[in-house]
Order: sequence, then C-alpha cells, then structure tokens
Amino acid sequence: MSSATHLATSVRAIIFDVDGVLTDGGLYRSDDGQEFKRFHSADGLGIRMLGDAGIKIAVITGRESNVVRHRCKELGIEHLVQGAKNKLPAFQSLCQQLEMAPNEFAYMGDDIIDLPVMRRVGLALTVPNATDEVSAIAHWTSTRPGGNGAAREACELILKAKNLYGEAVKRYMV
Repeated sequence: MSSATHLATSVRAIIFDVDGVLTDGGLYRSDDGQEFKRFHSADGLGIRMLGDAGIKIAVITGRESNVVRHRCKELGIEHLVQGAKNKLPAFQSLCQQLEMAPNEFAYMGDDIIDLPVMRRVGLALTVPNATDEVSAIAHWTSTRPGGNGAAREACELILKAKNLYGEAVKRYMV
C-alpha cells in the first residue's frame, strides 16, 4: 500500500480548489465580461460517487464565480467558499462545521494559495502542472491535468483506499 493510499483510508471529507484543479486554469471571458469555465464530466461523476459513498465534499476557491456556484449546486456540493484570498480560515470553519479533525480531510490544490491548507490536511493532493512548492508537499499527484480528470483520479484513490469503489461503481450498473 502506497503512502497516499494509506493516508486516504482516514479521509472523511475532501476539499477541491477550482482553477487548475476542477478546471484547466484558463480564465475565459466574452466581450461583455461574462465568465466561462470548462469542467470535465468524469470529475463530476467521481465527485458524485464520493458523495454517495458518504465522503463530504467542499470547494474553497480564491475567486468568485456564478459558474462555480452552479456547478457545485449541480453536483450536490453543500460546502462552497468563494473569494477566499486566505483559505485557512475557511478550512478551519469547515473543520468546525463538520466536526472533523484536519487530518480527516484531503485537499486538492495546485498553487501557492493552497499551501496553508495542504500543510494541515491528512492527504494533500495535486495535479502534474502544480507549482513547485505545491508539488513538494503533496502526498499524491494525479496523472491527468486539472480540468481533465484529475479530480476523478483523486476520488477513485479515496474510494479504493476505503474499499468503497466496487460499491460506488455498482450503483451505476443497475
């Protein structure tokens, strides 16, 4: 069992960053200033599978976006914090709300704004094109880039480590 797999067995909640993790990190704007983001459907299904297995899902992002609010609602993500320039207070509040210790969380981030939380969680996850500082402290790195199935890989890592993957897949086989 790898170190990350071992750490994943204790995960009861996961937090995702958005730009660079759930999206490719690009900021798409129309002429009238409307924002667009591209999400990967495989990530969405992975998040649903994880939630259906009883793992709490949260998103903490440094930016404000109606697109993110809609995506979280669509996926049933109850815990969304936007505009968090310092993500640590949002994380600490989430620990209190969910009555969980920091080591019961996984966090998937890609940039220096994610470091304070990643240093405190039980399982720090990242993407291949993360900053060097993030890559240096991550317990695990996806093979797929952000916005292209990276979150799905993280979801499957946790489900498999907790022996919940087979049951999660079975729900879709009826």
